[in-house]
Amino acid sequence: MANEGKKKNPLSLPVVAMRGIVVFPGMTFHFDVGREKSVAAVRQAMEERRQILLVTQKDFAIEDPSPEDLYSVGVTARIVQFLNNGKDSVRVLVEGLHRVLVTRCTLTEGGFLRAALRRFPEKTTMDAPAQVEEAMMRVVAQGFETYCGLLPNMPDELAAYILSQKTPYGLFSAIVQNLSLPTEERQALLEESDLAARMKMLAELLYYEISVLSWERDIYGQVRDQLGQQQHEHFLREQLRAISEELGEGDNPMEESMDYADEIQAIQNIPDDVREKLLRECDRLYRTPPQSQEGQLIRSYIETCIELPWDEWTEDQNDVARAEKILDQDHYGLDKVKKRIVETIAVRKLAPDIKGQILCLAGPPGVGKTSVAKSIARALGRKYVRISLGGVRDEAEIRGHRKTYLGSMPGRIINALKQAGSRNPVILLDEIDKMSSDYRGDPSSAMLEVLDSEQNVTFRDHYLEIPFDLSEVLFITTANDVSMIPRPLLDRMELIEMDSYTREEKYQIAKRHLIPRQIARHGLAAAQLKFTRNGLLALIDGYTREAGVRSLEREIASICRKTAKLIVSEEEGKVSVGEKVLKKLLGVPRYLPDDLRRQDEVGVVNGLCWTAVGGDTMEIEAIVLPGTGKVQTTGQLGEVMTESAQIAVSYVRSICDDYGIDPSFYKEKDIHIHAPEGAVPKDGPSAGVTMVTCVVSALSGLPVRSDAAMTGEVTLRGRVLPIGGLREKSMAAYRAGIRTVFIPDQNCKDLEEVDQVVKDHVTFVPVRHVSEILGQVLVKPAAKAAEKPLPALPGVRQEAPPLRQ
Repeated sequence: MANEGKKKNPLSLPVVAMRGIVVFPGMTFHFDVGREKSVAAVRQAMEERRQILLVTQKDFAIEDPSPEDLYSVGVTARIVQFLNNGKDSVRVLVEGLHRVLVTRCTLTEGGFLRAALRRFPEKTTMDAPAQVEEAMMRVVAQGFETYCGLLPNMPDELAAYILSQKTPYGLFSAIVQNLSLPTEERQALLEESDLAARMKMLAELLYYEISVLSWERDIYGQVRDQLGQQQHEHFLREQLRAISEELGEGDNPMEESMDYADEIQAIQNIPDDVREKLLRECDRLYRTPPQSQEGQLIRSYIETCIELPWDEWTEDQNDVARAEKILDQDHYGLDKVKKRIVETIAVRKLAPDIKGQILCLAGPPGVGKTSVAKSIARALGRKYVRISLGGVRDEAEIRGHRKTYLGSMPGRIINALKQAGSRNPVILLDEIDKMSSDYRGDPSSAMLEVLDSEQNVTFRDHYLEIPFDLSEVLFITTANDVSMIPRPLLDRMELIEMDSYTREEKYQIAKRHLIPRQIARHGLAAAQLKFTRNGLLALIDGYTREAGVRSLEREIASICRKTAKLIVSEEEGKVSVGEKVLKKLLGVPRYLPDDLRRQDEVGVVNGLCWTAVGGDTMEIEAIVLPGTGKVQTTGQLGEVMTESAQIAVSYVRSICDDYGIDPSFYKEKDIHIHAPEGAVPKDGPSAGVTMVTCVVSALSGLPVRSDAAMTGEVTLRGRVLPIGGLREKSMAAYRAGIRTVFIPDQNCKDLEEVDQVVKDHVTFVPVRHVSEILGQVLVKPAAKAAEKPLPALPGVRQEAPPLRQ
């Protein structure tokens, strides 16, 4: 290596890349060298003339710089002292000599950088009048003096030495070596060859640093004063704590308020304005006597706010296959409901941030609305909370009471979030249609904000008086009668109707869910109690009459209790429930099959109705008596149904000639219309066609087919208007053994929701005018056998034959 160094051009030197250090001529300083290239360059320089080139690298973070990563202007330096720190590093003391310009830099075989260089032209004097030179020196000197005054660690001797320089070059060199500047700005000073320009740049940098240091000193003073005030307050609080302990006043309010403040500061997802309000409440608590009533109120308020799940939430399980499996495990049937829930989960998987999905499960009691909500929570992996709204009539139940009232507390929504311990639970608002209002407010109006995805982002409880985000909560509501829900509230929810169960669905639900659950609940083994298919169907038909399965489960529980008694008393080892055993255990059936007419009769028509527990058949009877033209209705008919009877009589008057009816019947005859089961209130327009048919039959003496039923609202012109509840009504017709059902033509679209088993056994005949029904159900006794049409194929529309005169 020594021979190689002697052959090198004297204008080329080994290079050490400096990180974050810019060297100027005249500087003497020491530094450690640890990178392999740099150590090799220093050792090569020691073997040559002890001279080395110091060049600053452009990016401080580069560990192995290439020639392109170095500035083109550097400083040659003489190695004054060389020390080995170890095997891989050295420590050197160098003295800066001259500015040089790097013309070429390469990597040598020795593993270090060597650069070809030439002297960098520079001026050590200023080409300016003496006055300008003196002014420039004064500006720089005054700036440096001010800078030293703001810099606390600048030695006075060093400052005096620098300010004693008599030439611009000497002053510049002395200041720049002791001025803390960014690497880029120091390199710019190094690369400037004109002394006047360098002095001007130095003055600008000096006064910029003076401005920064001034601001830094002001900020430090403010922080110091604040810390001093805090220390003073801490000292006073410690004195107050000692006094409280001496007086035996118990807990220190300062420590309590500080603990609350620490808990508030630890909450991450809380708005800044809310945090400031709670901290102010902590300060109020500190200034309030511990045993005062106001202190107790503030303490309860702060604890309630802290207990809210600001930072707690659960990760959604957006697995569609898993959700379908859970829903199928928990419920049989309900395909429409399950499909909608799976769609919701699929959307949440594609768009996790979607908000504002509020579902309303509407249907008769006992069809599984509440249990479906539980299954949704389990499928999503969320916490579940139920809020019962039945009978709620105070707005404060939803929004809470204001803190000014004695015994005030948050509303049910906030309490549900505290109970869930999560800010994104599934909250079930049960029986939302049972809310009412009085002088204390309207709770349904308060629910408008809760169930509005645009407003519940900043839901304000009257007790909390701070906003809380409810947009991540999945609200599910349940209702039996949607008409009882205010329209603005219903408009905020997506309605999912849950219809009553069919006979087959009840059988499957009992077999898969109810019986195993009750057997386990009563401590029985599966082998000790079994139900035959006929026995279970007899239980469904003869001992329950409901849309859901609650009564069915109670009857199964009763059978389990009686079976347990038989087994414990050793009367039986096991019980198989068939039709005969069922009568022994539960007695005679409570409900008998609908006693439908088995022959055609005059003035008796099969109608269909909807009830809260599902569909049912309803006979309408009419008789004609001598009188003065009165129309009497009995059977607890409502106002709408009574009007339907009046419409039926008026329409029949317009078609007297078509059916051989005496046109003066309305003067000489009284008509009595009755709906059996008079203890049950009845109302609605869907019995219009039934009443028209009943009145025509009674006045004309023509019998009505016993195997047909009908439903539909009628107008004075005889047009048949659509009705609701077709699925439930069709199920009632199927259970009653009716073969033909006349429905409004506009209800054909609802046949898609009718169960397939019903469509397989019942023929639906859509009609637009009541004359189409009269033409098919009224039969002349003499022509009955010949003219009565054959039943249509199930599910196929049957055209009305010509009217019988």
